[in-house]
Amino acid sequence: MKRIVILLVCTLLIGHLQADEMKAAWKEAAKIEKNIKRTKFPKRDYNILDFGAVANDTAVLNHDAINNAILECSLNGGGRVVVPQGDFYTGPIRLKSNVNLYIPKGAALKFSTRKELYLPAVLTRWEGIDCYNYHPLIYAYGEHNIAITGGGVIDGQGSNDNWWSMCGAAKFGWKPGMPGQNVMGRNRLLRAGEDKLPMEDRLMGHEEALRPQLININRCKTVLIEGVTLLNSPFWVIHPLLSEDIIVRGVSMINDGPNGDGLDPESCKNVLIEDCFFDTGDDCIAIKSGRNNDGRKWGIPSENIIVRNCVMRNGHGGVVIGSEISGGYRNLFVENCEMDSPELDRVIRIKTSTCRGGLIENVYVRNVNVGQCREAVLRINLQYENRENCQRDFAPTVRNVILENVTSQKSRYGVQIIGLEDDSHVSNIQVRNSHFNGVADGNRISGAQNVSFDKLYINGEEVTTPM
Repeated sequence: MKRIVILLVCTLLIGHLQADEMKAAWKEAAKIEKNIKRTKFPKRDYNILDFGAVANDTAVLNHDAINNAILECSLNGGGRVVVPQGDFYTGPIRLKSNVNLYIPKGAALKFSTRKELYLPAVLTRWEGIDCYNYHPLIYAYGEHNIAITGGGVIDGQGSNDNWWSMCGAAKFGWKPGMPGQNVMGRNRLLRAGEDKLPMEDRLMGHEEALRPQLININRCKTVLIEGVTLLNSPFWVIHPLLSEDIIVRGVSMINDGPNGDGLDPESCKNVLIEDCFFDTGDDCIAIKSGRNNDGRKWGIPSENIIVRNCVMRNGHGGVVIGSEISGGYRNLFVENCEMDSPELDRVIRIKTSTCRGGLIENVYVRNVNVGQCREAVLRINLQYENRENCQRDFAPTVRNVILENVTSQKSRYGVQIIGLEDDSHVSNIQVRNSHFNGVADGNRISGAQNVSFDKLYINGEEVTTPM
C-alpha cells in the first residue's frame, strides 16, 4: 500500500512539473513574439507603370521597370512599390531597404523561365552549402525593413518543361544529355563543402543546374511577407537565410515541383509563421542552419520560431527540423495547426545524421489536428541519408521535445524514433493528452532515453511509457 501511494505521489509530481514546463515554454513564446520587430513604411506609392512596366504582354519583361521603382523608392526613404492589376511578366527582382513590394488581388508577377536572365550568380546557400548560384526570382541581400504584401500572385512558372527538369529525374522531364543537378551540380557543391573550398571556387552555372529559390532573403532584418499566393517555384519557395525578425502571415505556398519546400528559415532568429497554407512537393516548413562544414563554420543556429494556425496538405513533413541543421536549433513552438493528406508523410519531423552534428532542443507542439499522414505523427531520425559521402564524426543531439493535445486519425506509426546505437543522443521526448487513431504499427522507438507518455491513446488504448 505504501509503495502504491509513493508511486501515485511521484506520478502527480511529474505531471505537475511537466505542466509547469509547457506553461513556461508558451510564456517564452509570447515574449519572443512581442520582441519581433515590425516593418513600417512611409505612405508613399511608386506605381511600376510610371517606370515603364506593361501589363498582359508576354513579349515584355518588366524587371527593369520594377527594379528601378524599387531603387527610387528606397533611395527616397521608402514606401510601397505597387504592382497594379494585370499580369506582369518579369525577370529577377531585387528588394531594397524600406520597400514594401505591394501586389494586390488581381495582380500577378509571372517570372520568365529563361535561365540566362538569372545570371550572373549571387551569394546564397543551396541545400545548406554556401555558393554563388542563380539569382533567386526575388532576392534581397543585407537589407532591412522590407516586405512583400497584398492579395496577388507570384508565379515562378516552374514546370517539367523548364526549371523542374533540372533536378535530373525523368518524372520531372529530365532526359539524358540535359543538365541536371544529380548529374553533376549537386555532387560538385557537396564536395566543395566537404573539401572546404574557398567561395571563388563555388561558382555554379547552367551546367550545375542548381535551381533558384522563388524568394531568398539573405542577411536581412525586419521582414514581412503577407497575403500573397506563391506558385510553381523552381526550387524552395521562401528561403530566409541568416536573417532575423521575420513574419510570414496569410501566405499560400503551392508548389508540386522537386525539392519544392514551402518555407525554409535557415540560421534565422525570431520568426513568426501564422495563418499560412502549404501544399508542396517536399517539406511544408523545414528549419535549417547549414550543412556539415559550412554549418559548423558559421555556427549560427536557427532559433525562436513560432508556427500557428497553419494548414498543411501534401508534403514530406508538416513542420520539420533538418536535415541541413549543423548549426543547431532551439525553441520551436507549434500550435493550432491542421494537417491532412494521404500525401503528407509526417507531422513533426526531425532529421539529422552524424554528418551534421549540432544540438536540437526545445520543441513544443500543442493543439494540432491531423486527419491522416502516411508515416508517423512524430518522427525523429538520427540516421538520415546514411549513404551520404561525408565525414561522420559529429553525433547530433535531440532533446526536450514535447507534444500535447495532438490528435490523428490515420498513420503507420504514432511515435517513431531512430537514434544511434548509443541511446544518449535522443532524450526527454514526451507525448501527453493525445489520441492517435488508425495507427497500423503502433510506436517504434530505438536509440532514445527518457521517452515518456502521459495519457497517450493509440487506437483507443492508453499506451505505457516505453522501457
